[in-house]
Amino acid sequence: MPEARTTLRIKILAARDGLSVEERQLKSRFITDRLLALPEFAGARNILTYVSFRSEVETLPLIAHCLQKGITVSVPLTLVTEHRLLAYAITDPGRDLAPGYCGILEPLPTLPLLDPVSIELVVMPGSVFDMRGGRLGYGGGYYDRFLQNAVPKALRIGLAFDLQVVKDVPQTGHDQQLDYLVTESNSFHFTRKTPCAEKQQS
Repeated sequence: MPEARTTLRIKILAARDGLSVEERQLKSRFITDRLLALPEFAGARNILTYVSFRSEVETLPLIAHCLQKGITVSVPLTLVTEHRLLAYAITDPGRDLAPGYCGILEPLPTLPLLDPVSIELVVMPGSVFDMRGGRLGYGGGYYDRFLQNAVPKALRIGLAFDLQVVKDVPQTGHDQQLDYLVTESNSFHFTRKTPCAEKQQS
């Protein structure tokens, strides 16, 4: 399975990297509009979102929109040695973010550290997604651990371009399922299995 996951990740990321800047910006605007139209997102007052990097679906316009609306926005800081994420609230992306892990824009550690219990919704990146709520990240497992340990009750929304969606993503036991996937052409809702439901089924 690790080989299949790596091969799939490389293939899809190469296709995503092939999008022109103009295509990526246009598709990202469509995705942002679809995300904002979700009732669950519209009702959230405290969210965590990734800061887009390279060819990912762009999120800086989304962050600016949420801050203008008075929504509490936090972004992740990667603790590589501890293999986990911390959530820091930001108010000004231009001032509060600086290149961190792998060159990704991350919050300055002098900003307020947010209690993850208050986070209602997590907007997530990824390399490959499927139509069952499956997600393949970049191999570090940071978001999977964050979802499972820090914000198990938060709504999980993945953002992706259509070309990142496949029929089936090979899953492992630690992979966390999404509640929603939003692409430039559609929004998909999934029924996520809860730990209680899984125990009852076993």
